[in-house]
Amino acid sequence: MTEEKNKRLSPTIKFIIAFALIIIIALGITGLNYYLRYMGKSVTDNEKYLYIKTGSTFDDVYATIREKDMVRDSIVFLWVAQNMDYPLAVKPGKYRLTDGMSNRVLINMLKSGNQEEVSLSFRGYRLQQDFAAYIGTQLEADSASLLSLLDSTAFVSKYGFDKNNVYGMFIPNTYKMYWNISADTFFKRMYSEYQKFWTPERLNKAKEVGLTPTQVSTLAAIVDAEALHDQEMPTIAGLYLNRYRRGIKLQADPTVIYANNDFTIRRVLNRHLTKQSPYNTYMYAGLPPGPIMMPSIHAIDAVLNYQKHNFIYMCAKEDFSGYHNFSTTVAEHQANARRFQQALDAHNIKK
Repeated sequence: MTEEKNKRLSPTIKFIIAFALIIIIALGITGLNYYLRYMGKSVTDNEKYLYIKTGSTFDDVYATIREKDMVRDSIVFLWVAQNMDYPLAVKPGKYRLTDGMSNRVLINMLKSGNQEEVSLSFRGYRLQQDFAAYIGTQLEADSASLLSLLDSTAFVSKYGFDKNNVYGMFIPNTYKMYWNISADTFFKRMYSEYQKFWTPERLNKAKEVGLTPTQVSTLAAIVDAEALHDQEMPTIAGLYLNRYRRGIKLQADPTVIYANNDFTIRRVLNRHLTKQSPYNTYMYAGLPPGPIMMPSIHAIDAVLNYQKHNFIYMCAKEDFSGYHNFSTTVAEHQANARRFQQALDAHNIKK
């Protein structure tokens, strides 16, 4: 009797077992599908970074990801992003992509705004427009917005500068900041770094020299432009301070080149000296209105720690080594200048 009952139930049991197995397999396949969508390799190696501009929508982000083939399957990415509520949590920034990154890791990074900082390095820029153009290639803020602030008397006066000397606020160095920093916030950050740079020790030295920090930067820019070798900077700084304190025109060739706005000039001629400009220190005594270039830290410290001597003349050495001959008298200077001019002629350097 028992054997007959088992035989009657056997097909039912088999059906149940088979059905259960089907369910388990289906769930396994579904689970694997979900796992692969969320945790499988998704990001390609086509781009190193995903840049999301301020004000971007999810549609903007998705369009960029599709256009640049940043993921292996954009439809799957869209599905995961929607399920993780990313369209409601778009944050601007510069995000590092790694080959094989999963959708879940990518979207969590984007949702949290876990972007990579930019290492921003700059030094030696002569013109503000060149500096602004460079910053515009490194940060989201465009060069036009940066230039408009540099050229705004109302804006730069908030930091104690004017349009001519605001360049002195930017201390050449390497700074960490986020890519999507605004132009306004960039200036605030640079002013903060300026305040850190001008320590009580440096401020006291500037006072001893008899210059304001802005004037130090203005003179340091001339020193920086004159010195090919850093070890000469304190000597050159001392020479210009001697002239400045005695009321002698600085007569610095780099200021004439700046006034003429021609940085290809290798030989300053009489026609260059007649350029009407407050930056022409052959025409006007004292310091120019502001830095003729972004002075280096080394040049600023050279002014603050200038070498004490009696030199008031300098001329590039005739061996084109980048070093200078220094002198205290007109006769010595004229002799040095003749040798250098003869060397220029010998090398057919006419301008």
